[in-house]
Amino acid sequence: MQNIRNFVIIAHIDHGKSTLADRLLEITGTVEKRAMRAQYLDSMDLERERGITIKMTPVRMLYRANAREFVLNLIDTPGHSDFSYEVSRALAAVEGAVLLVDATQGIQAQTLANFENAKRAGLTIIGAVNKIDAATEQEIDPLTHDLAALIGCAEEDILKLSGRTGTGVPELLETIIKKIPAPRNEAADAIQRTNQRNSANLRALIFDSKYDDHKGVVAFVRMMDSSVRAGDTLALAAAGASFQAKEIGIFSPKLVSREHLEAGEIGYIATGLKDPDILKIGDTIIAKREMTQAKKLTLPGYREPSPVVFVSFYPEDAGEYDELQRALSKLRLTDAALHIEPDKSEVLGRGFKGGFLGRLHFEIAAERLLREFGVSTVHSFPSVAYRVETKREGWIIITNPKDFPDDRLRVEEPITKVEIVAPLEHLGAILGLKAYFRFSNIETMTLHNKVVVAANLPLADIIRDLDDKLKSATAGYASLAYEVTGYAPADVEKLEVRVAEQTVPGLTRILPKEDIEREARRTVEKLKELLPQEQFPQALQAISRGRIIARETIPALRKLLGNFGKTGGDRTRKMKLWKKQKRGKERLKERSERSAVRIPASVFKELLKK
Repeated sequence: MQNIRNFVIIAHIDHGKSTLADRLLEITGTVEKRAMRAQYLDSMDLERERGITIKMTPVRMLYRANAREFVLNLIDTPGHSDFSYEVSRALAAVEGAVLLVDATQGIQAQTLANFENAKRAGLTIIGAVNKIDAATEQEIDPLTHDLAALIGCAEEDILKLSGRTGTGVPELLETIIKKIPAPRNEAADAIQRTNQRNSANLRALIFDSKYDDHKGVVAFVRMMDSSVRAGDTLALAAAGASFQAKEIGIFSPKLVSREHLEAGEIGYIATGLKDPDILKIGDTIIAKREMTQAKKLTLPGYREPSPVVFVSFYPEDAGEYDELQRALSKLRLTDAALHIEPDKSEVLGRGFKGGFLGRLHFEIAAERLLREFGVSTVHSFPSVAYRVETKREGWIIITNPKDFPDDRLRVEEPITKVEIVAPLEHLGAILGLKAYFRFSNIETMTLHNKVVVAANLPLADIIRDLDDKLKSATAGYASLAYEVTGYAPADVEKLEVRVAEQTVPGLTRILPKEDIEREARRTVEKLKELLPQEQFPQALQAISRGRIIARETIPALRKLLGNFGKTGGDRTRKMKLWKKQKRGKERLKERSERSAVRIPASVFKELLKK
């Protein structure tokens, strides 16, 4: 175990984590140069297209230093705050972290958030300034000072490197070996002293998983105690299910089978389990013979992620409900923060309500359903969880806007603590966003040539379009991080939309009272553009508290009667035809009002765009 180093790279989005990981793979010879490609560990096309890391990725590297060969287990992590749960799970599986900062951008919001998380996890933190090939000394020196002050180390301990050119990367590897401690615990020490495999109970922490058609559920594990071999009979301590290890191995970076995994190592165990819902992230793998001690052996695991954004998903083709159900089950294996439960809409049919950690998290999940599983979906407006006090039921939680009660006494909405980091000259533009968003308790502090703006803000404002407006106001220089801190009183109303006298639940929203008329007008105007004409006029109404606050009408599709002037017809004949058509349209309208309104999926997708 003394030659093992387990570590993560943490940074704000676009600060060069994936590029640095590429150089580490090259220098250690883990991937041959001819096989290298940019962002090697970002295996999803979606990650490459967006230029962001979505999934944590483990890899095992070998590196020789001081005449010894070291095993370096790296976990590359996402940088966006919506995927912070991925980072938290990686932090629990390692002993050290490389805190990476872009020399041209400096310390950003997620830099501060990641540092605090690594510090709370008790990790050894190594500071590194990246992209020195693209920065000047006037940018690098002050940043080195600020990063050293943040971590609490000497300035000379901050490494300066370039993930693009490889400058300083060998020094980083030497520092990782020197400063990050080897995995140690009492059980592992007992193994070393006695050199007996069974001198400690087997315990392995599941920090991630995926589904394989042949191997079943594959658990990504950090071995805590003892060792495991292929063919061993194992069990899930919390779930209680038992299985035989079909295959075990390491990430190199592809899955490579091995004879055994020892305490302190990071690898995988193919469980053979075919039901994705059995295995839970954070569960502990133990030997089946130790099931009587399962409660005692279970590791602390992870704090359950609390979804903050709720969106209902429906298959675009109603016949693909079962395919959507299977796809979501498999997606949950690689996205432990995703919460799913059945849902039903009178308009869109059967579907699922999903809980997400943010708007980007939900957008990525929808895109993955299409790309990885071939399931096209239609979704509702993103919403947050409101606490509502009613006369009959007391305090209840409402996650679906259509369930917002009319007999409410008080409403509370989730509040976040946001941190915005930007150059000093953009402070005025950031404070100007108060005209659009409900900021409160604003505090500012300077960090060298940057300003950190901390404030309270309702979560509903963040998932609307805060990030877009912030980037526009600061020419893209501002960064944002947030966490939900609690609930606060809210002055909100429910906005319902009726098409041809029928309420469309998928278009119902909960909005701040001051925004409701503007959004009502925008919604019915957009619907008028998008909905096709019918043989009868369609009334579009936006309603709040039983009052119509915006209305548009889609005119009936008229049938051409010909040019009676040229064909010899008279006006009497024309009026008879018009009256006949009018009676037919009235009958059509009556039948339409008795049946459910069907809004095409394409209309939903256009209307729900930001």
